[in-house]
Amino acid sequence: MKVSYDWLKELVDFPATPEELLDKVSRTGIEVDSVSRMADGLKKVVVGRVVSLKMHPDSDHLHVAMVDTGEDEPRQIVCGAPNIEEGQTVIVALPGARIGDNVKIKRGKMRGVESDGMICALQELGFSNDIAPKAYDAGIYVFDEPLEPGSDALKALGMEDAVLDFEITPNRADALGMRGVAWEVGATYGNKPHFEDKPVVETGKPVADYLSVKVADEKDAPSYQMRVVDNITIKDSPLWLQRRLWNAGIRPINNIVDVTNLIMLGYGQPLHAFDYDKLGSKQILVRRATPGEPLTTLDGNDHELTPDDIVITNGEKPIALAGVMGGLNSEITAGTTTVAIEAAMFAGTPIRKTALRYNLRSEASSRFEKGIDVGSINKALDEAARLMAALGDGEVATGTISASHVDPEPVEVDISLDRINHILGTQLDAKTVTGLFDRLGFEVTEADGLFSVLVPTRRWDIHIEADLIEEVARLYGFDNLPSTLPTTTMTVGEFTASQARRKRSRKLLEGLGLTQIISYALTTPAKAAAFAIDDSEETHVAFPMTEDHQTLRRNLVSGLIDAVAYNVARKQTDLALYEQGRIFPRSAGHTRPQEVEYIAGALSGNVIQAGWHQAAKPVDFYYVKGIVDSLLADYRLAGPVEYQALVDDPCLHPGQSAKLVLDGEVIGLIGRLHPQFERAQKINETYVFELNLDALLAASRTEMTAVAAPKFPSVTRDIAVQVTANITNAEIQAVIAKNGGKFLQDAHLFDVYSGKKLAPGLKSLAYTLTYRRKDATLTDDEVTKANDRVEAALKSELGAVIR
Repeated sequence: MKVSYDWLKELVDFPATPEELLDKVSRTGIEVDSVSRMADGLKKVVVGRVVSLKMHPDSDHLHVAMVDTGEDEPRQIVCGAPNIEEGQTVIVALPGARIGDNVKIKRGKMRGVESDGMICALQELGFSNDIAPKAYDAGIYVFDEPLEPGSDALKALGMEDAVLDFEITPNRADALGMRGVAWEVGATYGNKPHFEDKPVVETGKPVADYLSVKVADEKDAPSYQMRVVDNITIKDSPLWLQRRLWNAGIRPINNIVDVTNLIMLGYGQPLHAFDYDKLGSKQILVRRATPGEPLTTLDGNDHELTPDDIVITNGEKPIALAGVMGGLNSEITAGTTTVAIEAAMFAGTPIRKTALRYNLRSEASSRFEKGIDVGSINKALDEAARLMAALGDGEVATGTISASHVDPEPVEVDISLDRINHILGTQLDAKTVTGLFDRLGFEVTEADGLFSVLVPTRRWDIHIEADLIEEVARLYGFDNLPSTLPTTTMTVGEFTASQARRKRSRKLLEGLGLTQIISYALTTPAKAAAFAIDDSEETHVAFPMTEDHQTLRRNLVSGLIDAVAYNVARKQTDLALYEQGRIFPRSAGHTRPQEVEYIAGALSGNVIQAGWHQAAKPVDFYYVKGIVDSLLADYRLAGPVEYQALVDDPCLHPGQSAKLVLDGEVIGLIGRLHPQFERAQKINETYVFELNLDALLAASRTEMTAVAAPKFPSVTRDIAVQVTANITNAEIQAVIAKNGGKFLQDAHLFDVYSGKKLAPGLKSLAYTLTYRRKDATLTDDEVTKANDRVEAALKSELGAVIR
């Protein structure tokens, strides 16, 4: 909320500069971010009056103007604006002046004619196109009132006014209007606001002769009021009104639209004005839209509405999106003569969703979302009608149409002095507390330390005693509250077993050279469905902020790949990343997803850089498998983790990927990304892994025990096995372990061969088998018998040939 210091001073008395006010209000609960003045850095800009005008002798578009700037003689200024005319009151930058972008104005010649200054447009003073009146987009700004030549133009334009940027939190929407801010500032300094409420004079026909209004469901519009102003003349607003709007960041349009914006800034009550003659009927109906119902809004965009949208209709077709934006078919234009004014209270949730759905979030919608003062709806409507009639030379129709109404009843909250002092740690007396409530404009009665407080409708955020305690604390001053240490029992915090294990997993991966990232839990449906360990349903966000963040993730790998692609695009190619976080699978028939803890990694590029003494070592499948094995080994799982070939995942390389299985349950995956997928993502060769941490934590584990070093030597045997290409190492290892006997300690694969010396479809694998007894030295006969059993089993179960 941009708050004009000059406007605020008209509403309430307070002894503070803008900078002092910023600090004081920030200390009492509403943060004021900054103070700015549009005139900062500008100088020597005055009001001028064009005395005479003639064409430049050497140009078909330049004019030579004689401009009265309050000096003895008029100044000769060459101006190229197409809208300059004799008799206009304009903005003049004198020689030596500083205008927008720190431009310095000098005397000079334009095509041989001397120019002693510059006639300015608002944009040249630093106004943005968003707030400068559209009528002057192509030329200089012309004052609509006869100001004194030579007077300060910056002051006349309101550019010397200090504008305070109030950071309004959702619970303090009462400060989204100048009157609410005045109450806040007045309470801070102990003064009450003084509002000049003038009565509306009704001189026209009865309003019922113009309109009938109906609300289909009062839950959508608990309060809906209308007035009519007839015989209006559309013209530019007076300068005082334009100043208030552009200092608040709003562009002046015309006297009718500007009044609706002024009332919104003053009262916090959004209004809308319809061109009565464009309604096409004498009926207004507030209802829900029908599916696909069309509406073109004031910004010129076409929308197909849904039943979630509240619309204002002429009884048949929509003429406005309630609380969000009006329709183009009822826009106020230069030909408007009769205006129908709407003041309402709309349900906040549908307004918020409609504004988000059509990307039409506006000053009005933000106020309806947070709430408005039901006690000022009709006050704002009356003031709007009065101002429109005054500024547009019109007449107000007699009466107000009320289709629905909310009684503005104050909220009564009871609280005791003991309770206030106990919570705040203070020793305030009843007189002090009563005075604080009175400064806020709350009616209060007190008896024996018990307060009955009537909270006016403008403070709809206050309902319970905790709210009143907060008001007392901030007005009394947080700095004045005593500082005390809390008295409580102390407990020693510690991690749960699950927290400790997750933390250790992160530490292990970082020790192995990986760097942690954190990615978004919301992603696209395609990315959410990829790299799935288990089948699950999608979970969509009802109102996603962007297309890329509409679905809850069901894997962590997609986020890691995005991070890899981001880094590769910036020439960072040696990457080792991991993420630990939750995924959100949803079972069929359930509305809420589960939350499952996962850990995943992605590696690309070199794991060892090239140096004078070594070659570069790129990451490969077995390097990543070593990382996964190290992580799994730390869990001391009771059962073995099997690596089973994964050939049906379109995102993974069919020959370099596997799923991890523990006790018959898939707990993870590992592999290289499919080359086509890598090209689509514009990344290099990349390997990924993903593990279900919750499954690992739930699995049976063995206890780590210390054993004595072996006293007896081990015996090794090498064996080379020729098998068909579809036989995996895991299958061979399983047969060896099953038949090697109780003295077999380890089976290590040390060579794999497939080439021209073998027939197509065959491969040879060589293993070293290690045997050891704990109680004696193994004999050669014992080892030979065990080895023979292994060879026989390999032949019979796998069809192997022992080489």
